[in-house]
Amino acid sequence: MINNYDYILVGAGASGLMMAYRMSKDTFFDNKKILIIDQEKKSINDRTWCFWEKKEGEWDDILVKSWKKIQFKSHIHSLEESIFPYQYKMIRSEKFYDTIWKQLANKTNITFIESAVLSIHQEENSAKVVTSKSTFHSKTVINSVLFSDEYKTQTEYPVLQQHFVGFFIKTESESFDDEKATFMDFKIPQKGNTRFMYVLPFSKNEALFEYTLFSEKLLPISEYEAEIETYLKEKNITNYTITEKEKGSIPMTCYHFWKQNSENIIHIGTAGGWSKASTGFTFKNTTKKTIQLIAHLKEGKPLQTFHKVNKFWFYDLLLLDILHEKNYLGATLFGQLFKRTSVEKILKFLDEETTFTEDLSIMLKMPPANFIRAIFKRVF
Repeated sequence: MINNYDYILVGAGASGLMMAYRMSKDTFFDNKKILIIDQEKKSINDRTWCFWEKKEGEWDDILVKSWKKIQFKSHIHSLEESIFPYQYKMIRSEKFYDTIWKQLANKTNITFIESAVLSIHQEENSAKVVTSKSTFHSKTVINSVLFSDEYKTQTEYPVLQQHFVGFFIKTESESFDDEKATFMDFKIPQKGNTRFMYVLPFSKNEALFEYTLFSEKLLPISEYEAEIETYLKEKNITNYTITEKEKGSIPMTCYHFWKQNSENIIHIGTAGGWSKASTGFTFKNTTKKTIQLIAHLKEGKPLQTFHKVNKFWFYDLLLLDILHEKNYLGATLFGQLFKRTSVEKILKFLDEETTFTEDLSIMLKMPPANFIRAIFKRVF
């Protein structure tokens, strides 16, 4: 077995596979030996990814559904409107995995090994990857696996979780308006947290109902499921079949994951701080970041210089500081945001594409006292 590679990708989830996919499409990497290592070769629907973008996009061929209208609901403000020029798009992981693996199968320079990765190490001028089967070496290791829990134990940056359980349900009759997605429905009991229902109807009788929290502690599975069942009953949806269930938890923190990057190791995906700290959205960020990282690698720039902290990192930090201290404020903060700011501008802001003037116009419409207090605590 060859143990030395030009690039080793540790982890074959969304970010690792997207990096491999981009490398396979770029002739720069054609003469490079590339190894992907994961304990399993994923092929099933174990993830659902949603994102918004303008016009046609790179992943349109594998979309399950897209929506041009969204709903937002809270006791402060509710709306149902077009998100033009954006569309809200949904991908299931089975089609994503299938597309990637079919592309990679055409590349003789890319190898996949099914093995548990035990650890990665920076050595002198190279990196080492230790697996349950063997040890491998590379000049560049691209890692998407969270090996350390330091982000949970440190105290400088708060850590919340975006945690959820979802039911994919099918009804006998046409029960859903599949022209609109429910982005957030805060009209559910908050119970001292930030809790909302997320509803994606992908046909007239099929939809995903996801009970989601932005909070520190996870709940017993039975509690999420009971809340979904109650919500369905309140919507007079009683005759249905649960075709699938999904669950997940994404860390929401401004912790510097990238400080672990070294001369020959770079961390990507959630392990690299690529999840949007204030929302948990990861797929769109990963699409952008993988394109940028490919360019970075081709230019031969130091891996430690890839990540740049920007103003949006600080905005996210302020929101997390507030929700960490007063987790019950989420519904109020998001309600005020959607009441006073256009949906188009909100999506642009969350995509980190707004100007500083636009940022100010958004933040000045939010309840000021909590943000001013959070700024003073951070600065002083």
